[in-house]
This record gives sequence, structure tokens and C-alpha cells, in this order.
Amino acid sequence: MNARKRDLMRASLVVGSLLVALILVHGCKKSEPEPTAIDAPGAAKVAEEAVSKAVETVEQTTCPVMGGPINKAIFAEYKGKKVYFCCDPCKEKFEAAPEQYVAKLPQFSE
Repeated sequence: MNARKRDLMRASLVVGSLLVALILVHGCKKSEPEPTAIDAPGAAKVAEEAVSKAVETVEQTTCPVMGGPINKAIFAEYKGKKVYFCCDPCKEKFEAAPEQYVAKLPQFSE
């Protein structure tokens, strides 16, 4: 019976070692990601140009009332978009008649 236990232990060690090796090999495999529409040739350049153009048209740098540089701490929400101003009096003028200034704002030009 002693020899039988020894054979059983050896078989268990071999099977256990094989299982560990199989788990290690399977865990180290790198799977390739599924290709997406962005991966198509030229799509990255088109997407980059679109983002660049969107940033250029949306980024407001001047006050719509006085035309000076904006202060990002002074803003009002208009039709779901932020409008920045150089000072509080400009913000008040805008809020009194926003349609008068919207044409000067890049975030509303489309």
C-alpha cells in the first residue's frame, strides 16, 4: 500500500504541475483587440482634424461685450453652454440682452 500511495502522490504532482503550467501559459497570452471603425486607414487623421476644428470653433477667448480677454471665473450659462466675460458688468449686460451678443460667440456659430 505504501507504493500505491507514492504513485498516487506522483500522479497528483504531475497533474497539478500541468494545471499550473496551463494556467500560466493561458494567462500570459495577449489577445488582440477587436478592430473598430477608428482603426480604419485614415480614420485617425480625420478624427484628429474634426476634434481640432471643434476645439477651434468652441474655444471662447474674448468677452462678447467689450472684446477683451476673458476671465474663466466669470461666466453665464446660455442655452446649455458657458459664456465667459472679462468682468461682472459685461456679464450683466449679456444677461439683459443675450441675443445681441450670440453672433460674436464661437460656441454658437455652426
